[in-house]
Amino acid sequence: MSKIQMLKDSIMKGEFDARFKRVYVTDEAVKAQHERYVSLANDFAEIFSEDREARLFSAPGRTEVGGNHTDHNHGRVLAAGINLDAIAVASKNDENIVRVKSRGYKMDVCDITDLEIKEDEKGHSPALVRGMCAGFLKYGYKIGGFDAVTMSSVLSGSGLSSSAAYEVLVGTMLNYLYNDGQVDAITIAKIAQYAENVYFDKPCGLMDQMACSVGGFVTIDFNNPAEPIVNEVKFDFASSGHSLCIVDTKGSHSDLTDDYAAIRSEMEGVAGCFGKKVLREVDEEEFKKNIPAIREKVGDRAVIRAMHFFADNARVLKEVDALKNGDFETFKSYILESGDSSYKYNQNVFSVKKPQEQPVSLALAVSESILKGKGAWRVHGGGFAGTIQAFVPNEILADYKNAMESIFGEDSCYVLIIRPVGGVEI
Repeated sequence: MSKIQMLKDSIMKGEFDARFKRVYVTDEAVKAQHERYVSLANDFAEIFSEDREARLFSAPGRTEVGGNHTDHNHGRVLAAGINLDAIAVASKNDENIVRVKSRGYKMDVCDITDLEIKEDEKGHSPALVRGMCAGFLKYGYKIGGFDAVTMSSVLSGSGLSSSAAYEVLVGTMLNYLYNDGQVDAITIAKIAQYAENVYFDKPCGLMDQMACSVGGFVTIDFNNPAEPIVNEVKFDFASSGHSLCIVDTKGSHSDLTDDYAAIRSEMEGVAGCFGKKVLREVDEEEFKKNIPAIREKVGDRAVIRAMHFFADNARVLKEVDALKNGDFETFKSYILESGDSSYKYNQNVFSVKKPQEQPVSLALAVSESILKGKGAWRVHGGGFAGTIQAFVPNEILADYKNAMESIFGEDSCYVLIIRPVGGVEI
């Protein structure tokens, strides 16, 4: 019997179920993993070999929970890993070559004896593989060749961070294949950011990578972005009686780059009125005293967006305290406050360029009609188009999902679990 066949038999016999349960939480979710991982093992056998010692890996997507558009001005965020994940079947090789074949995509091939930045790789996934390998060496860890097949349930373009999940997955494989699992989750997240910033050439923050790598609820303070303060927030979401829903409103992100960029630039414009680079460096009371002068320099919208920053940055601490105290009702009230602030003050629910296109606004309005007094709802991620987030009591989950999908289409409402662990070997 081939080694891959033995691996598949072990999965189907339930020998991995205890490890699956730690990652996927529910018995139903555990059963669903059998076919998923066996299917990927078949891919490995077909592409590489049936007679290799192969291992299983997983890295979650993430959801932003609190701190909307605060990270780029060195504020605080609250994020969480989710049950949608990128998974891999992988095996070491002795060729100094990393090969990663993701289902539906071309194979990424990286010669790890050459970790120079490649201009033609920027913006493409091979850059992430090369960047992760380079980052491991930069941080003083070992690398080596491996062959892997991957697949992902993290929705691309959903605001759930499919790219960060992939980066963390590659880092998790390097960690367990060559470093005995000794690289901590925070370091893997920093390496992932390095790969995306330097090799992929995308100036992302650290929130996505950190939430994917650490898992569970995690709060991050970017006051010093080079050394962010990261803390896990212990809360058993499964005991809350709620489900986390992400609704894809199918709105287009095209032509919205300047809308996103304007939020950061306007906040920084307010900071510049005080000789500072970011709003986190500005005293809120001084800001309030000087609103008349500030609006003359940078305009009213920038002032209002700054007001959102100060309030949402402080609100993250309140959200964290509510979770630590097991007070989910108070937590929901802060989610509602944050969503209201994003809508009214940060103004990232629809684009003023296309006032007739407001799918996010519509999703929020319908959510309020169903969940008022029961759940919580807010814009998710960058905004203007895309997704909303809702915390829905389980007893009305079916009604909520049906209402959303009657408007935005079948499979537009994703029911998620807050995953308690980040990047792991199964």
